[in-house]
Amino acid sequence: MQSQTAVKRPVIPTAGEIENLVIDPANSSIGFSVGHLGISHIRGRFIRFSGSMIYDRLDISRSSVDIVIDTTSVDTDHSGRDSELRSWNFLDTRSFPRIVFKSRWIEPQCEGYLCGGELTVHGITKEVEIPFEILGRQKDAEGKDRIGFEAEVTLDRREFGLTYNARLENGGLVVGNEVKIQLSIEAVRE
Repeated sequence: MQSQTAVKRPVIPTAGEIENLVIDPANSSIGFSVGHLGISHIRGRFIRFSGSMIYDRLDISRSSVDIVIDTTSVDTDHSGRDSELRSWNFLDTRSFPRIVFKSRWIEPQCEGYLCGGELTVHGITKEVEIPFEILGRQKDAEGKDRIGFEAEVTLDRREFGLTYNARLENGGLVVGNEVKIQLSIEAVRE
């Protein structure tokens, strides 16, 4: 007697399981920290950014995210330093007014998820992998579904052409090369 094996059919999500989400900048933040003089870390953020997500509730690996950051909105609570960060020495915001991330894949990890995609900074595009967590889901006061995400990744700024630096008398560098990026994102269903 031959055994019959069931043919697995792919699960096709319904319209209610695939959601179009937009990032709510009023309840989200994109921050960074970078070493200064080898003795401390300067923290900053980008005030203006936007993004959208396609979120598959059945299979997050079929989800995607696009984020655009306005580089002129860099803020470290120090106007002189912010002007320097906008200058050609660093972000060169006149030539490169946006930082763009476009996901290419998402996969589950032991604790959370990993999102791979293309990050464009200072006109240079690199493949990056960003670990992230889904913090939860909740309806707001207007009955709209919201989902919270957090992510953190460390990048070497030199890989994106951000190589300007100055040497201290002892040979150390004024600005560290590793930049830690922290994202706290609240996305709302359209």
